[in-house]
Amino acid sequence: MDLDPTIRTLTLLTLLQSGGEWTAADLAERLGTSVRTVRRDAQRLRRLGYTVEARPGPGSAYRLRPGVKVPPLLFTADEITALVAGLHLIRAWLPEDAVASSALLKLDQVLPRPLRRRAAATDLATEVLQQPGAVVAAATVGVIADAVAEDGRLRFRYTDQHGRPSTRLVEPYRHFLRAGHWYLVAFDVDRDDWRTFRLDRITDISPVAGAFQPHAFPDVSIERWLTTDFGRAPARSPGSSAAMPDVGEDGEPGGEVRGGMGPSREDHRHPP
Repeated sequence: MDLDPTIRTLTLLTLLQSGGEWTAADLAERLGTSVRTVRRDAQRLRRLGYTVEARPGPGSAYRLRPGVKVPPLLFTADEITALVAGLHLIRAWLPEDAVASSALLKLDQVLPRPLRRRAAATDLATEVLQQPGAVVAAATVGVIADAVAEDGRLRFRYTDQHGRPSTRLVEPYRHFLRAGHWYLVAFDVDRDDWRTFRLDRITDISPVAGAFQPHAFPDVSIERWLTTDFGRAPARSPGSSAAMPDVGEDGEPGGEVRGGMGPSREDHRHPP
């Protein structure tokens, strides 16, 4: 493979950005060139401002320091399509936040002309027909994401469908979109049970200081947990055509979704 030096250097950068440590020999093989040329290309990246770290000696290896930003030039047209379409989805689901629109604007300002045309075309052609049933703040999603990543706990005020407020201390596991609403799956510490909360009914959310050992999620996936009535029913056989049930409205008396297959399946074992 005889690549143009510029294309070869950008390909090297793409390989390094995929993560981990690459030996010079592996990079040379992937690029169809010599180890010496790999060294020269790595040095070229350093001159461009990238922090390419090298481990010297036999089996020398290279890595890109974590946190190095990807120049927009390296996005492909298809990657730009994916980014713009994804931002359209986020903008629809966070209609009162300007974060997605701001990101689209910044993307347009820094992309080279051919990719800017693709971004504009995707922006024009994309419509999101399913609108959220209720508004969720981007800040709420971000606080939950940080807590999940750090095995942290969250405290928040929760208001059920009857307007009854309560304070919750939870270990967040995941949040998911379903049937027009955004939900949080979490272990409720005070109720000693797994619960599902509507994000639009959460207010005054904040992280709780301290290190905690999170409870293990009781099933192999959220989908299986939902389709087995939260672990209480037998799992469906592989290849079953049965669809995942809709997550229901907040169940009484706890104020959070605990059933999801209609009022008769709601859990009333843990009053607030």
